[in-house]
Amino acid sequence: MNNRNRLLLIEDEPGLILTISDRLIAEGYSCDTAKDGCSGFSKAKTGFYDLIILDVMLPEKSGYDICRDLRALGLNTPILMLTARSQIIDRVLGLKLGADDYLCKPFDMNELLARIEALLRRSQNHLNEIVYNQNQKGQADPDYIAGVRSNQDRPGGVETYTHFTVDFQKGTVESRGVIQNLSAQEYKLLAFLTRHPDEIISRDTLLDEVWGYETETTTRTVDVHIAWLRKKIGDTEPVPYHIQTVRGLGYRFVP
Repeated sequence: MNNRNRLLLIEDEPGLILTISDRLIAEGYSCDTAKDGCSGFSKAKTGFYDLIILDVMLPEKSGYDICRDLRALGLNTPILMLTARSQIIDRVLGLKLGADDYLCKPFDMNELLARIEALLRRSQNHLNEIVYNQNQKGQADPDYIAGVRSNQDRPGGVETYTHFTVDFQKGTVESRGVIQNLSAQEYKLLAFLTRHPDEIISRDTLLDEVWGYETETTTRTVDVHIAWLRKKIGDTEPVPYHIQTVRGLGYRFVP
């Protein structure tokens, strides 16, 4: 395994930050740190890291909230949670919110390293499996593979379209000189649409791919979020330019 994996440590205890980061660097990892929840979340959502080590009890934004919001953005970076809490309910909550593993303080550094290696190995194996399966089907085009690797190989960036600009790293859109923040679902919806330009995408597909589960929520949910997204990108009725309604079929994104 390539030990130049990029790790992010979000922890507010100065002594622990120093101890963990020094050991990780000594083991050959690249390690960034953040001392509070808000700055940690800002770094984590770039998708620049191969693994996130996340403390639960943080100032400004808890580890639970960070984990939940990262998963809501569609970020699949492995998350290893650290906490002084040892009750089963606390561990279950972290895992339900999308954490991949859980380690209670105090812990042995060798165990931390072993868990990091296991998570990175599992993540790489999953990526390899996806690429292999797509190759078997003759579907491994560069754009598809780039999408699969997006959380590991590149940070978010700025993309400019006819009537708006989106900054996926900051989670904002700008239209007619006005900058607005995207909600988690708006971010995921816009990211999915821009990855599938000029394709007709059904509401059911959007529910499955963007909301990420089999849901009893009606497709009206999609329509509402599309309407909100259109306002933010300046895609006004009665004839939206970018997100077009295809009657009876769904939506089409036109760059």
